[in-house]
Amino acid sequence: MGKVWLVGAGPGAPDLLTLRAARLLEAADIVFYDALVHPETLALAKRARLVDVGKRNGKVSTEQRFTNRALVEAAKTHATVVRLKGGDPMLFGRAHEELEALAAAGIETEVVPGITAALAASASLKLSLTRRGLSRNVAFVTPRAGEGQSPAEWLAVASSADTVAMYMAATQAAQVAADLIAAGRSPDTPAVFIENASLSNERRVATRLDSLRNGPAPTFEGPALLLVGEVFREVSLGAMEHEAEVRLAVTERCRARSA
Repeated sequence: MGKVWLVGAGPGAPDLLTLRAARLLEAADIVFYDALVHPETLALAKRARLVDVGKRNGKVSTEQRFTNRALVEAAKTHATVVRLKGGDPMLFGRAHEELEALAAAGIETEVVPGITAALAASASLKLSLTRRGLSRNVAFVTPRAGEGQSPAEWLAVASSADTVAMYMAATQAAQVAADLIAAGRSPDTPAVFIENASLSNERRVATRLDSLRNGPAPTFEGPALLLVGEVFREVSLGAMEHEAEVRLAVTERCRARSA
């Protein structure tokens, strides 16, 4: 019986892998990987069979139960099985389901952490998620609920946290902003989207909750994280790519200067 390693692939850039993750990929017999893992990261698994089990919203994806079963079966015939997950396996990665299935089958497991997208985005912006006197706590939330599941109670957490990192929220951003404002967040609270954090094609869109609520919302091709909180008020006008938001910021600055 082999061993299954749940390995974090990080936010995207291959050189942000941990050394342990890179060594495991080099030694792997078979790798089950997420849809967003960079090709250069997969290239480290030179001797392994590669199996795509990725999930993307709105696209044909592998059901979780099949992934669980495949991991169990792979461990019966391979010594080193790697389940390569985007970001960190233990944050919105359904790692518990895979670990439970493997434990039930008596298969040994180990988890290798990775850099999650929120930390990569913070590093890219050069803005800390926490700041003395301004942000003493950070919430990692997602408004998305799986098929057949009731919506999670994300709003109570997101409305009270100083800084919020919202995963899988881009497609429902207007409703998310409306909900946050209705729950007590100030309408002018800064919000920043980071698409493809850590990659060369990273894109930033800076806005505010009221503008996001009123739309139109920006669209993204790659994975996008939504960051909300006062610590992002320093994001420069040059970071704004959404045309409506640029016009709003210019107008407000002109008014401030003439006041």
